[in-house]
Amino acid sequence: MTSEIIYKGELRADCRHLQSDSIIETDAPTDNKGKGERFSPTDLVATALGSCIITTLAIKTDTWVINLVGTKLEITKIMNPEPRRIAEIKVNIYFPANLQLDNKQKKILETIARTCPVARSLHPDLVQTINFHY
Repeated sequence: MTSEIIYKGELRADCRHLQSDSIIETDAPTDNKGKGERFSPTDLVATALGSCIITTLAIKTDTWVINLVGTKLEITKIMNPEPRRIAEIKVNIYFPANLQLDNKQKKILETIARTCPVARSLHPDLVQTINFHY
Protein backbone atom coordinates (compact mmCIF):
# COMPACT_ATOMS: atom_id res chain seq x y z
CA MET A 1 0.00 0.00 0.00
CA THR A 2 1.20 3.52 -0.82
CA SER A 3 -1.15 5.71 1.15
CA GLU A 4 -4.19 5.84 3.35
CA ILE A 5 -6.92 8.46 3.13
CA ILE A 6 -9.30 9.34 5.93
CA TYR A 7 -12.30 11.53 5.17
CA LYS A 8 -12.60 14.23 7.87
CA GLY A 9 -15.92 15.77 6.85
CA GLU A 10 -16.65 19.17 5.29
CA LEU A 11 -15.07 17.99 2.00
CA ARG A 12 -11.65 17.49 3.61
CA ALA A 13 -9.43 14.44 3.78
CA ASP A 14 -6.13 13.52 5.39
CA CYS A 15 -3.85 11.66 2.98
CA ARG A 16 -1.06 9.79 4.78
CA HIS A 17 2.03 8.50 2.98
CA LEU A 18 2.65 5.16 4.69
CA GLN A 19 6.41 4.95 4.23
CA SER A 20 7.15 8.39 5.72
CA ASP A 21 3.98 8.98 7.75
CA SER A 22 3.72 12.47 6.24
CA ILE A 23 0.23 13.90 5.79
CA ILE A 24 -1.29 16.10 3.11
CA GLU A 25 -4.70 17.56 3.87
CA THR A 26 -7.00 18.14 0.93
CA ASP A 27 -10.04 20.35 0.51
CA ALA A 28 -12.52 20.78 -2.30
CA PRO A 29 -11.86 23.93 -4.38
CA THR A 30 -14.01 27.02 -3.96
CA ASP A 31 -15.57 26.49 -7.39
CA ASN A 32 -16.83 23.06 -6.27
CA LYS A 33 -18.37 23.63 -2.81
CA GLY A 34 -15.07 23.67 -0.90
CA LYS A 35 -13.26 26.27 1.14
CA GLY A 36 -10.09 26.11 -0.97
CA GLU A 37 -7.96 26.18 2.19
CA ARG A 38 -5.82 23.19 1.18
CA PHE A 39 -4.68 21.53 -2.02
CA SER A 40 -7.60 20.05 -3.92
CA PRO A 41 -7.19 16.60 -5.46
CA THR A 42 -6.79 18.18 -8.91
CA ASP A 43 -4.24 20.66 -7.49
CA LEU A 44 -2.25 17.64 -6.35
CA VAL A 45 -2.34 16.16 -9.86
CA ALA A 46 -0.98 19.40 -11.34
CA THR A 47 1.59 19.73 -8.56
CA ALA A 48 2.64 16.10 -9.03
CA LEU A 49 3.50 16.86 -12.64
CA GLY A 50 5.77 19.74 -11.60
CA SER A 51 7.35 17.74 -8.80
CA CYS A 52 8.00 14.82 -11.14
CA ILE A 53 9.57 17.12 -13.72
CA ILE A 54 12.04 18.71 -11.30
CA THR A 55 12.85 15.37 -9.66
CA THR A 56 13.66 13.65 -12.97
CA LEU A 57 15.69 16.67 -14.11
CA ALA A 58 17.69 16.55 -10.88
CA ILE A 59 18.27 12.82 -11.27
CA LYS A 60 19.66 13.37 -14.79
CA THR A 61 21.82 16.36 -13.93
CA ASP A 62 23.29 14.62 -10.88
CA THR A 63 25.93 13.20 -13.25
CA TRP A 64 26.59 16.62 -14.84
CA VAL A 65 28.64 19.40 -13.34
CA ILE A 66 25.61 21.64 -12.79
CA ASN A 67 23.32 22.35 -9.88
CA LEU A 68 19.56 22.85 -10.21
CA VAL A 69 19.16 24.20 -6.66
CA GLY A 70 16.97 27.29 -6.87
CA THR A 71 15.10 26.17 -9.97
CA LYS A 72 11.49 27.33 -9.63
CA LEU A 73 8.41 25.80 -11.24
CA GLU A 74 5.15 27.70 -11.49
CA ILE A 75 2.12 25.45 -12.03
CA THR A 76 -1.25 26.60 -13.37
CA LYS A 77 -4.17 24.19 -13.50
CA ILE A 78 -7.04 24.95 -15.87
CA MET A 79 -10.31 23.13 -15.30
CA ASN A 80 -12.85 22.14 -17.92
CA PRO A 81 -16.40 22.69 -16.65
CA GLU A 82 -18.18 19.92 -18.59
CA PRO A 83 -17.17 17.28 -18.06
CA ARG A 84 -15.42 18.51 -14.91
CA ARG A 85 -11.79 17.55 -15.31
CA ILE A 86 -8.35 19.11 -15.70
CA ALA A 87 -8.14 20.49 -19.24
CA GLU A 88 -4.60 21.86 -19.12
CA ILE A 89 -1.61 22.07 -16.82
CA LYS A 90 0.84 24.88 -17.54
CA VAL A 91 4.35 24.54 -16.16
CA ASN A 92 6.86 27.38 -16.29
CA ILE A 93 10.37 26.31 -15.33
CA TYR A 94 12.77 29.06 -14.26
CA PHE A 95 16.37 27.89 -14.06
CA PRO A 96 18.91 29.84 -11.97
CA ALA A 97 20.48 32.75 -13.85
CA ASN A 98 24.01 31.38 -13.35
CA LEU A 99 23.17 27.97 -14.82
CA GLN A 100 25.28 27.30 -17.90
CA LEU A 101 23.78 24.80 -20.34
CA ASP A 102 24.67 24.12 -23.95
CA ASN A 103 21.97 23.45 -26.56
CA LYS A 104 22.38 19.67 -26.31
CA GLN A 105 21.86 19.76 -22.53
CA LYS A 106 18.80 21.99 -22.92
CA LYS A 107 17.29 19.56 -25.43
CA ILE A 108 17.92 16.63 -23.06
CA LEU A 109 16.29 18.47 -20.14
CA GLU A 110 13.28 19.46 -22.24
CA THR A 111 12.78 15.87 -23.39
CA ILE A 112 13.04 14.55 -19.83
CA ALA A 113 10.53 17.14 -18.58
CA ARG A 114 8.01 16.17 -21.22
CA THR A 115 8.41 12.44 -20.61
CA CYS A 116 8.63 12.14 -16.83
CA PRO A 117 6.52 9.32 -15.33
CA VAL A 118 3.64 11.60 -14.30
CA ALA A 119 3.56 13.28 -17.73
CA ARG A 120 3.33 9.85 -19.34
CA SER A 121 0.61 8.76 -16.91
CA LEU A 122 -1.80 11.62 -17.61
CA HIS A 123 -4.59 11.22 -20.14
CA PRO A 124 -3.57 12.33 -23.68
CA ASP A 125 -6.50 14.79 -23.77
CA LEU A 126 -4.99 16.72 -20.86
CA VAL A 127 -2.84 19.45 -22.42
CA GLN A 128 0.60 19.79 -20.85
CA THR A 129 2.19 23.14 -21.69
CA ILE A 130 5.77 23.30 -20.47
CA ASN A 131 7.83 26.48 -20.90
CA PHE A 132 11.55 26.66 -20.14
CA HIS A 133 13.15 29.90 -18.96
CA TYR A 134 16.93 29.78 -19.08
